[in-house]
Amino acid sequence: MIIPTFDDVLSARQRIEPYIHRTPVLTSQFMNDLTGAELYFKCENLQKAGAFKARGASNAVFGLSDELAAKGVATHSSGNHGLCLSYAAGRRGIPASVVVPRTAPEAKKQAMRGYGATVVECEPSTTSREQVFAEVVAESGADFVHPYNDPRVIAGQGTCSLELHEDVGPLDAVVAPIGGGGMISGTCLSLSNVSPKTKIFAAEPEQADDACRSFRAGHIIADDAPVTVADGLKVPLKDLTWHFVRNHVSDFLLASEQEIIDAMFITWQRMKIVMEPSSAVPLATILKNKKLFAGKRVGLIITGGNVDLKKLPWMQS
Repeated sequence: MIIPTFDDVLSARQRIEPYIHRTPVLTSQFMNDLTGAELYFKCENLQKAGAFKARGASNAVFGLSDELAAKGVATHSSGNHGLCLSYAAGRRGIPASVVVPRTAPEAKKQAMRGYGATVVECEPSTTSREQVFAEVVAESGADFVHPYNDPRVIAGQGTCSLELHEDVGPLDAVVAPIGGGGMISGTCLSLSNVSPKTKIFAAEPEQADDACRSFRAGHIIADDAPVTVADGLKVPLKDLTWHFVRNHVSDFLLASEQEIIDAMFITWQRMKIVMEPSSAVPLATILKNKKLFAGKRVGLIITGGNVDLKKLPWMQS
C-alpha cells in the first residue's frame, strides 16, 4: 500500500492547476444564525465537471507517462468520479471507460458521454460493479484509476482543503461527506500538516453508515448495496482510505434521509447553491448537532452539484 504524503498534495496542486477551478468559499449569516456556528462553504459544486473529484482524476490522468496514457484510463463509479475522469481524459485526449450502476443519475451518464467516455452499465451493487469493471480492463488494458483508493486521487483531493485553509485560515472543524473516503482522506492528509488542531468530522447517511460502523468497530465493514438519496456515498472504505479515517478522523456524524433532503433544500433556498444530496450531508449533521459546533469556525466541503434537476428529492411523491 502506497500512502501519499503532503509533498504529493503540493505536487498535485501544481500539476492540476491548469485543469481545475480554485473554487470559492461562501458564507451565510442566515446559516450562521441557524446553526450557532461560523460556517464556511467550500463550493466544489462549482468545480470543473461539477465535483471535487476533478482534482484527483486530473492528478491521475496528467501524471501518466505518454506510453500508459495511450492505452487510456478506466474506472467504476456511482457518477462523479467517472464524470471527472471522463473530463480529465478528454482534456488529455485519451480514451476513458466508465462502469456505472444503471441506477446512477442519467444526467451524470450523459455528461460522461459528452466528454467522450464509453459508459458501461452494471447492476447497483459493489459486487456487480467490480465484476463488470474487471472485464472492461481485461479487454482494453487501460490504467485503473480507482474512485478513491488510489494515492494519486487522494493527493489530488487534498488540494481542496488546502485551498480552504489558505482562504479562511485555521478552522476549529471541517465536516465532509464520506462514502469511500477519498475526500476525507485528502482532507486528513492536508489538514494534519497545515492545521493539525482542526478536527475532521465525517458526515454519513444513516442508511449507508458502513464507514461509521467501521470506525466504531476498528475494522472495515462493507455494505454491498445500501439505499440512500445520497447516491455518491454508497461505496465502502478500502485499505488506503481506512488508513486515514482511523488515524485522523475525530468522529462520525449521521443524518437521516429527511434531514439530508431538508438541508439540501434550505441551502438551495437561502444560499442559491445548486448541490446534490451527498453534498447536503455535512450541513444536515451540523443542524442535528448544534451544541457540538456552537461558537466554532467550521468548514463544510460541498462536494458536487451534479443533481438531476428533473428528480429533485423534495419533488418526489
